Amino acid sequence: MAYQLQNLQLPDGRNLDYSVAGPEDAKISLIWIHGTPGAAIPVPTVVTACAKKGIKVIAFSRPGYGGSTRRKGRRVIDAVDDIQYLKEHLGVKQCLVGGWSGGGPHTLACAARLPGCLAAVTFAGGAPYHAEGLDYLAGQGEDNVQEFSAAIQGEAQLRAFCEPQREALIQSDLEAVMAALDSLLPPVDNECMKQNRDTIGQNMVDVMCEAFRLGCDGWIDDDLENIGADSWGFELSEVKVPVLILQGDLDKMVPYAHGKWLADHLPQDKVRRHLMQGHGHISILANVDDIIDELLTEAKL
Repeated sequence: MAYQLQNLQLPDGRNLDYSVAGPEDAKISLIWIHGTPGAAIPVPTVVTACAKKGIKVIAFSRPGYGGSTRRKGRRVIDAVDDIQYLKEHLGVKQCLVGGWSGGGPHTLACAARLPGCLAAVTFAGGAPYHAEGLDYLAGQGEDNVQEFSAAIQGEAQLRAFCEPQREALIQSDLEAVMAALDSLLPPVDNECMKQNRDTIGQNMVDVMCEAFRLGCDGWIDDDLENIGADSWGFELSEVKVPVLILQGDLDKMVPYAHGKWLADHLPQDKVRRHLMQGHGHISILANVDDIIDELLTEAKL
């Protein structure tokens, strides 16, 4: 599934890459927030499920990814301003928001502060690094442990970790990308990408190539914004719209405990739990039709 990336100049002069997919006469739009690392190329299964329901998908590359200008020192909450400006540019007043992995915190930020956000869904979204009662690294694959250990030491050490990883992840075939992510992928995720080679699998290849096209600043800044004392810049108690939390118990990128922690600490009248057995970080993206239906129901659309 090919996407034409467009660019928007933000008020501060930065460039923001974005893409739009789905029916032109869509009744509602879903803002898709990519993972870490990632880019403005949404997951095909999400686009297909949304198109069936008359939903347009708008995706963007966070600062430092693809052609989006770096915003050094950014916090999670800062994404809301970029998204609001993109919404205004595209004439979107009300929307749904969905995010995967590293896009999960930004999705929750939208559920708290994005004007016009009606409901949100996070697929394997991470909890705050300083979350009380959570061992952040427990259950994560070895590459993640090394990555965050480097991040704690500062940007120079993190860059020294990320640069070789970037070279390993910019590959032209799925098997090479899977090999580079070996410590982070349980068998269920590898099998999911093989069975969905032309959709989820190819998307993984395409996203890595676009995300790292000009470097790995976006990845570095994602990690640094995660570990800061006020890294998110908002409180979960601010969330004011329904939020669906999807988390697999076999996930080695964002462990099950993260999803449970979020489900326990979000406003209980807003959270909808999908703590799933037998799923990893990627397999939860294979069949999302029912989740999109639920999202529409929660948004009263």
